[in-house]
Amino acid sequence: MRNAPTILHLDMDAFYASVEQASKPSLRGKAVIVGGLGPRGVVATASYEARVFGVHSAMPMAQARRLAPNAAYLVPRFGIYREISDQVMGLLRELSPLVEPLSLDEAFVDLEAAGAAWDEQSARLVGAKLRADIRAATGLAGSVGLAASKMLAKIASEEAKPDGLVLIEPGTERALLGPMSVRTLPGVGPATGDHLRRAGIHTVDEIAEAGEDELVRLLGKAHGHALYAMALAHDERPVVAEREAKSVSVEDTYDVDIHDRVRVGLEVQRLADRCVRRLRGAGLSGRTIVLKVRRYDFSTLTRSETLRGPTDDPAVVREAAARLLDAVDTTGGVRLLGVGVSGLADYTQEDLFAQAAGERVEQAAEEGDREEPAEEREVVPVERRWVAGHDVRHVEYGHGWVQGSGLGRVTVRFETPGSEPGRVRTFRVDDPGLEVAEPLPLVARRPEGSGAGTGAGDEGSGVAPVVPGA
Repeated sequence: MRNAPTILHLDMDAFYASVEQASKPSLRGKAVIVGGLGPRGVVATASYEARVFGVHSAMPMAQARRLAPNAAYLVPRFGIYREISDQVMGLLRELSPLVEPLSLDEAFVDLEAAGAAWDEQSARLVGAKLRADIRAATGLAGSVGLAASKMLAKIASEEAKPDGLVLIEPGTERALLGPMSVRTLPGVGPATGDHLRRAGIHTVDEIAEAGEDELVRLLGKAHGHALYAMALAHDERPVVAEREAKSVSVEDTYDVDIHDRVRVGLEVQRLADRCVRRLRGAGLSGRTIVLKVRRYDFSTLTRSETLRGPTDDPAVVREAAARLLDAVDTTGGVRLLGVGVSGLADYTQEDLFAQAAGERVEQAAEEGDREEPAEEREVVPVERRWVAGHDVRHVEYGHGWVQGSGLGRVTVRFETPGSEPGRVRTFRVDDPGLEVAEPLPLVARRPEGSGAGTGAGDEGSGVAPVVPGA
């Protein structure tokens, strides 16, 4: 472990919910819950106002509605979340070449690798300036933890929430960790935690007191050695620069099982197109097409087909996904479908469509005639869906977002990130003046040359040290 707190952990506070509150003035300071809104949906993120009622991520949405019936329930807008995440990760990469993203809203940074920090004072200044820059660029709050290891930096950021900065001073680590729950340590999930509790071990101090041999006996050699070292505040894991994506995929869970084979096929085609859009957006192509089907009885099947070369052609991906679906029995009903592409590359093979078509003809000759190709199928018109929380624009009233829809009506609140809370109006779902819109930026674009933040010396930045035993 290092002698200076030069590992930084950033965690964007209640990220999805915070984005929604920032973009919707009427929701600021109110309980907001983002996730799947169907009967099988789960909570992706809950605002701090919603957490007061006991709502948390990964909770079934039905349970969240019982706990917080008056909260705003919204469907995620992953496009704007990724856009803001890219802004934040860009600020982190300005600090150091060693940035390890853990998700859209969380990352480790090695400040020492670029000479950005070398002691407590310099690390604290970098952390404070980063928080100010993030707020200036996105309008959102991020909590920062600084320590001499990844484990401790993450613990520090948890202590900093919401909207703060905590630095763990070298030499105080053991005193800080001692009284904490064993679940604080990386790798201690519910199962390991229960195993340790049955052995009478509840705190980090009790792990250290149990000794390495006892932990190895309880948990096995690798896990026992690692856990004992972490209980002593030893964590040598390096910050690993972002790894390349191994696959790109999309999936949908359906509120009601799909039994109609034609409908299942159309859903797979739609997912294939979405997957290709995401693939192209990342500037990638791939060789292996993957189909995921979760059936009525929760059994999950995965089928894949590897092409001769990488592609980002939607027709090729649609055809491959359709062939894979042909081999899956969906008679009892389908509750989840997914399409993915792996074996990624940054180029495509131009004649792959012809190759795939040739393979299809050969396969049909061996196995008999199959369903007609996707591009020749009749296009079935789909009723416009107005998704709760998503952006719309009306020809007369301007930009707004969907509060809800049903019974042939859609309710829209017209407001923008910089406006006062807006008025609510209701329209027919087929109103020709209403259309789906792109999200607006949370912060007005600054003129070129203007600074992102006010620097490290801002008052009220929430900077505080950890005092062992406090």
